[in-house]
Amino acid sequence: MREGSKSPYIGRFAPTPSGALHLGSLTAALASWLDARAVGGRWLLRIEDIDPPREMPGAKDGILRTLEALGLTWDGPVVKQSTQLAAYREQAFQFIQQGLAYACCCSRKQLSGFLVYPGTCRNARHAAQGAAIRLRVPDKTFAFVDRVQGAFSQRLADEVGDFVIWRKDGLAAYQLAVVLDDITQGVTDTVRGADLLDSTPRQLYLYQLLGKKPPRYLHIPLLVQQDGRKLGKSFRSEALTRAEPGQALVRALRALGQCPPRALQRQSVSQILQWAVSHWRVENIPRVRTLLEPVAD
Repeated sequence: MREGSKSPYIGRFAPTPSGALHLGSLTAALASWLDARAVGGRWLLRIEDIDPPREMPGAKDGILRTLEALGLTWDGPVVKQSTQLAAYREQAFQFIQQGLAYACCCSRKQLSGFLVYPGTCRNARHAAQGAAIRLRVPDKTFAFVDRVQGAFSQRLADEVGDFVIWRKDGLAAYQLAVVLDDITQGVTDTVRGADLLDSTPRQLYLYQLLGKKPPRYLHIPLLVQQDGRKLGKSFRSEALTRAEPGQALVRALRALGQCPPRALQRQSVSQILQWAVSHWRVENIPRVRTLLEPVAD
């Protein structure tokens, strides 16, 4: 159950199959898993495979096998976003019919140099077919209190502008897809990396338009390499192997401020996770946006 609530806890991990899991993605998965299991909640697994050009062959299966080797079992079937495209498209076009969104024909070249979308197509009344779809944003501040990062607010009109919910290439944009999926799956708590903190106000606006209650948010520090680059597939971060799961789990626990004893990494995966669940303390997570990756012993 969620703290201070009678609602059951439903969390989720939603990796993109653009490569193997690395320490950064494991840390996010482990934080989400522990936050759910510590209160007897459910933990769902969703594959965010709505961008085929970025997918790596075999990545989906590799992610599942790695999570299994690390003992991070999930509840229910694995959901793939690629099976939900019709629902995303229907909602995007419904927003147009409601006057809440519009077709945009701007190219990347036209928008280069703009930090905020300048509203070029806002009143152009372009045909929606073959165009991107942008959501009109209000001149309003959206604020929330993150469980780790604290108070965060953003004035969408000034800091983001009208944002894309359906891409010109006929694929759903992340902001719309993630909100619709979390609503469909009944997600009550979202635990993810701090690189997505800036996305949250846009998602809060979508929840408002859809008349749904948003989840609680917990954004963990983003792990970065010694040169300051984030751990990620694009920077060839070291992929996790299934050979030493204990060492990987203990490194992730250290990144989350949980202070596991040195000897723990020599225990079995189930023993490590049992210790981690019983010692899970959100208040120990470093309250920073970025954090140097912990080194292995």
